[in-house]
Amino acid sequence: MSILGNILWFLLGGLILGLIYIVIGLLFCITIIAAPWGYQLMKIGVMAMFPFGHNIEFSKLPMGCLNVGLNIIWIIFGGIELAILHMGLGIVFCVTIIGIPFGLQHFKLAKLALIPFGQQIE
Repeated sequence: MSILGNILWFLLGGLILGLIYIVIGLLFCITIIAAPWGYQLMKIGVMAMFPFGHNIEFSKLPMGCLNVGLNIIWIIFGGIELAILHMGLGIVFCVTIIGIPFGLQHFKLAKLALIPFGQQIE
């Protein structure tokens, strides 16, 4: 099921969504200061291309002060907007029975888009 879901997701918008995240992440990585946020955007981009069969979980290591600070900056400067975007898309997809699996993947991406530092894709 996850292979079919990933193929459909990729063809019906996952490629474009993932490429947007990755290109913006690469642009962030041009500057050394924004490189941590660029890496997180690329992590979201890879997850946005093939979300089926992957889980997002907090790292087993304790979240340090650096991760908390970076998450706060992330939330203030765009994380909330990305999470709201994915939550809205998830709600729209969950209106139909056929779209429920895609809506659940958007909810998963919303979790990653809100607090990316300290989370791992498994």
